[in-house]
Amino acid sequence: MRISGITIPDKKQLEFGLSEVYGVGRPRAIEILNELSIPLNTKPTDLTTEQENAIREKVENFTIEGELKRAVAANVKRLKDINSYRGSRHAKRLPARGQRTKTNARTLKGAKKTMGSGKRKLEKT
Repeated sequence: MRISGITIPDKKQLEFGLSEVYGVGRPRAIEILNELSIPLNTKPTDLTTEQENAIREKVENFTIEGELKRAVAANVKRLKDINSYRGSRHAKRLPARGQRTKTNARTLKGAKKTMGSGKRKLEKT
């Protein structure tokens, strides 16, 4: 089963498989399946063609994949252009929502850069 160019894994339950599409998480997947009265533990191979088309239609009504990625990128670019604090944090690749950076923040800052052990080597006499 394919939605917006993304293949939904056949071995995963639909509740989890639909979250492969960018912009569809578990809550939205559960909401879609409940609206269409499809059991959550159904696998894509067990669906009828009508059910597949109904799911595809529901998912494509939301802003997903490329369109959503473009919208997020445009929002970040706008923050940078107006020189807001959040925009400057995005530009510096640092946390934008007030998290501490003395420790942690490794996801954005990257691998730890060590500057040496701090111990001096003793001279031999």
